[in-house]
Amino acid sequence: MKRWDQRPFEIRNLFNPAFCGLVLFRSLNGYEDEDARGMPFSLSLLVLPLCLHKDSREVIVSSPRSYLLKTTEKNQQLMVGFGDRVSEMLPYAFEGFGLLMERGCINVADNGRIQTVPKKVRKTVSGTAETVDCQKVARIVGREFARIADRATIYATFGIRP
Repeated sequence: MKRWDQRPFEIRNLFNPAFCGLVLFRSLNGYEDEDARGMPFSLSLLVLPLCLHKDSREVIVSSPRSYLLKTTEKNQQLMVGFGDRVSEMLPYAFEGFGLLMERGCINVADNGRIQTVPKKVRKTVSGTAETVDCQKVARIVGREFARIADRATIYATFGIRP
């Protein structure tokens, strides 16, 4: 990973740790709506590749009431290159988590689940249309991950191995 000042301007804007952290936070919060124990770390690594990838985001936001497994089954293009996207997004997810931890916005429980800290991040979703979409999809993804409640099923659905 390059130092911040040595990254291209586009990368600094697109994968800003504050924005990536916000997207992760929204997903964790959505997960906690269904399961108060918090999201397993291994699932949290799938959030950014789903929410920041425009094609994936559009498919998920177009059917927010549908189950994620059914949406994925109907839209196989979600899985094309997904494993590579996850690997490429890992450093940005780690930076986002680092910022969230440093600011006291999340806690890691003894069982390895990540939980949000109340009243640390505004509940209001604001920004450009695209950033709002990313945050909305993150909440949907978090909620759906909690409903599925099985990491192996989620990983298998997207065609990757943990």
